[in-house]
Amino acid sequence: MRVLVVEDDEGLGLEVAAGLRSAGFAVDLANHLADADFKTSVNTYDCLVVDRGLPDGDGLQLVAAKRQAGHSVPVLMLTARDGIADRVAGFEHGADDYLVKPFALPELTARVRALCRRREHPAPARLIFGDIDIDLPRRRVMRAGILRSLTPKEFAVLELLATRAGNVVSRTELIECCWDEMAEPASNVVDAVIAQLRRKLGAPPVIETVRGTGFMIGI
Repeated sequence: MRVLVVEDDEGLGLEVAAGLRSAGFAVDLANHLADADFKTSVNTYDCLVVDRGLPDGDGLQLVAAKRQAGHSVPVLMLTARDGIADRVAGFEHGADDYLVKPFALPELTARVRALCRRREHPAPARLIFGDIDIDLPRRRVMRAGILRSLTPKEFAVLELLATRAGNVVSRTELIECCWDEMAEPASNVVDAVIAQLRRKLGAPPVIETVRGTGFMIGI
């Protein structure tokens, strides 16, 4: 799941990004409206986390513009403005959730994850294929009844492959959905994570390489 954090406080933005990345999200950062507008026009995000007091305007402008353009990406307003009128304005402009600063990072992470799950076709709570059981809310993977310990990035890649079971997922799609703008698409980062997943999941292998195209989990 890929998230854009729009925050002009560099320290706070980096802290939020680090916390979300440690929870398995791919995170991009923008520190003003123009940058956020550009990034949302060229990337697909599962959630936006938007501050209101930005150098070039109110974050609500971005939200309202996206809604008027027909975008349904979930939006969490993250701001110090805690008045009732401010909250109401946030929802009236198209925000889906509103969290006031200061905040607890675990709560922010939980809210972002909940928003990412609110899709037109929500993902099931569990994905089961063969003897592999993926518990999405608890971020837990079992194979043959044995818990497999995965890193957040390994889990993100497995989740994407599992939700597309039977279909090929290209390296480009994996980079776009599971990494962020800090990733280097030309590197072997995807292959390294796939290799680790195969090792941790054990035999028989469930992730197939489709030469010249990408990877898939057969059904």
